[in-house]
Amino acid sequence: MNLESPKVTTSKSQQELYNFLTKVENYEQLMPESIEKFKVTAPDTFLFSLKGMPEIELAIKETAEPDLVVLGSTSDKFNFALNIIIEANGDKSEAQLLFDGKFNAMMAMMVKSPLKKFITALSESIAKL
Repeated sequence: MNLESPKVTTSKSQQELYNFLTKVENYEQLMPESIEKFKVTAPDTFLFSLKGMPEIELAIKETAEPDLVVLGSTSDKFNFALNIIIEANGDKSEAQLLFDGKFNAMMAMMVKSPLKKFITALSESIAKL
């Protein structure tokens, strides 16, 4: 299952946004209002839960400075990656989130709408930085 957020512009430069997104503690600032739990569990890993959804633990799986940060699930049951593409735009930057999940058809049907809302909320929070 592939989902993508709208491309958003932020006042941070490409390098500043990359630096922000490679520090897991900063993701708490990007979470939607429906967040119920956020905890840094390792230098590159954090756990969170939103109302009505199970806990999800994400780790920074890959980076390519200054234009890519890849977050991946640490659970085999919920196997997905969230690629954050960062493009320079003068002294600002643009970001887009690309979600790639490996789910069976039933699971995909259940999680598609909440996931779409989640990645849209993350991108809107990035735009406010």
